[in-house]
Amino acid sequence: MIVDEDSARHWLSGLPEWDSVAAERLEHFVELLVDENHRQNLVSGPSLAQVWLRHIADSAQLLSHVPRGTSPWLDLGTGAGFPGLVIAILRPDLEIVMVESRPRRSEWLARVMEALELKAARIAAGQLEKVPDLAAAVISARAFAPLGRLLDLSARFSTSATTWLLPKGRSAGDELSGLHGWQHTFHVEPSLTDGQAGIVVGRLIGRVQADRKGKRG
Repeated sequence: MIVDEDSARHWLSGLPEWDSVAAERLEHFVELLVDENHRQNLVSGPSLAQVWLRHIADSAQLLSHVPRGTSPWLDLGTGAGFPGLVIAILRPDLEIVMVESRPRRSEWLARVMEALELKAARIAAGQLEKVPDLAAAVISARAFAPLGRLLDLSARFSTSATTWLLPKGRSAGDELSGLHGWQHTFHVEPSLTDGQAGIVVGRLIGRVQADRKGKRG
């Protein structure tokens, strides 16, 4: 379990994606985040005291659930860059598409990507409903929408081979048990950064087809 800033940094340094470039980019990203948070509320102020635990490591742990090189990666509601920008920093070779509807945040994300020279990543600015179709290899979303609503909005980006990675905090089990109308292989993996939090992981097969015998008319 990753419990504090020191253990978060230590855990990150052991990742196969970790090198001096990634370290420098993450440090710069944190500096830019702290600075911008004075102008717009990207993350809660108190969480910045544990930014490496609560935001950086919490995002980076998703990499362990997919084979190295899996792309394209679609991150929904990226917000302050979690998890999408952290994944883009650690895997700058991957095509990362970050969807963000709020103009000020998408503009800031674009400036950060330019400052960090992340050339394979891009921002899809605007409402998710208007994002062009994309066959994603990975779909991630952190605090974006309740599970059922999230699938309604984004199933069109999924194929039979798409891995879904959905950090759901302490509601993970409840959201999954309450999901109806979909065929899937989802299960809950424990979070490395919060002993009571979970990540919904798996593949989406499709909507449950109504039994013809149960139809009226």
